[in-house]
Amino acid sequence: MKKRLFDSEMKAHRFNLDKLSLTGVLAAIVATGGVLLIAAAFLTRGSKSASAATTALLCSLTSSSGGGPGYPAQYDATPMQLKAILHYATSRVVPQQTLAEVRLSFDVLMELSPCNFLVFGLGYDSLMWAGLNPRGTTVFLEEDPKWLHTVSERNPSLRAFHVNYNTQLSEADDLLSVARDDPECAPDRVRLGSRSRCRLMLPGLPDEIYDKEWDVIMIDAPRGYFPEAPGRMGAIFTAAAMAWRRVKPGVTHVFLHDVDRRVEKLYAKEFLCMSNKVEGTGRLWHFKISPSSNTSRSTFCS
Repeated sequence: MKKRLFDSEMKAHRFNLDKLSLTGVLAAIVATGGVLLIAAAFLTRGSKSASAATTALLCSLTSSSGGGPGYPAQYDATPMQLKAILHYATSRVVPQQTLAEVRLSFDVLMELSPCNFLVFGLGYDSLMWAGLNPRGTTVFLEEDPKWLHTVSERNPSLRAFHVNYNTQLSEADDLLSVARDDPECAPDRVRLGSRSRCRLMLPGLPDEIYDKEWDVIMIDAPRGYFPEAPGRMGAIFTAAAMAWRRVKPGVTHVFLHDVDRRVEKLYAKEFLCMSNKVEGTGRLWHFKISPSSNTSRSTFCS
């Protein structure tokens, strides 16, 4: 989800929408409120076959009376969605996640929206995530203050906050050992925010991040591919604690990207729990976490 085009983690896909007519764009907006066109960008990688696939998708959208099978018949476009359409239709950089990966969270957001959606990371896909949760609350947490300033200037309607991560990837194993032995990190005692004494709990976030109950959490940051990087240990643990402490009815959907990496996989198994994993594709896992009914439980996973 990071932003630098030549960053080794970016791996951004490029695409060509030169043949996408204005008529087709407008027709797609009218037919679906525009949200599916964001996904259509992934189908084009500059090839003729990809352009044909996009054309076929747009034709199918414009011929339907609503959003298509499984989607709301009335899905009126919001300004954020229209801005996302304009951005991705005129940009050569699309979100880092593949279409198959995005589709997992896309389907959940289509079912739950408007909902509370927390995203770890502010990247090229931020407009897409905000656009996929129309009239909901979508908040981004970003580690790089300069990048946060740049994106906020370009897209002032996005809600994003800076996060100071107090860990390094090289500490992952030690932090996990400490958390296993520290009762303050146990689910029956863990507290959110500055009240927590667990080293894995992310400190210093705005109160609304701790106070709000998030329906969907996407973890695609911070950086976690070199020893001095902050790693995603705290993000994974904090997301698990938020889901565990949920009060209102329903589950928390947690999406974790880059599960091909050792630390992401290790911490997912420890705190998000494989018994909660409902699906996955590529480098993305989807967990559905129910709030705790066992107040004396000392581990997140059985």
